[in-house]
Amino acid sequence: MQPKSLKLLEDIREAATFIRDATQKSTIELYRQDKLLRFAVERNFEIIGEAIKRLATTDQQTAGQIGDYQQIIAFRNVLIHGYDLVDHVLVWSTVKNQVPKLLIDVQALLKSKSN
Repeated sequence: MQPKSLKLLEDIREAATFIRDATQKSTIELYRQDKLLRFAVERNFEIIGEAIKRLATTDQQTAGQIGDYQQIIAFRNVLIHGYDLVDHVLVWSTVKNQVPKLLIDVQALLKSKSN
């Protein structure tokens, strides 16, 4: 693993953990109403996508061990470049269905690299 890869994986884990924790007691209805929460979640998805994009550029082997990493990068691009097209239901679905899987993948990678 490249030296920078560990830092990028830590950034991904930190952002995904924030999303999980910030939305843990929320619902889609509350999420839609809470502009600050939406912006915070979207910003952390942008961080995740950018970190994975950098990881894919510098350490393809490690990036390839993150499920759906190319879709995560594409999601980041939509959030940044298509900010006016953001579908809150899709974001919420990603929060609830994909973030837990991402955390498992990243934590496994970090654990394997620390041994």
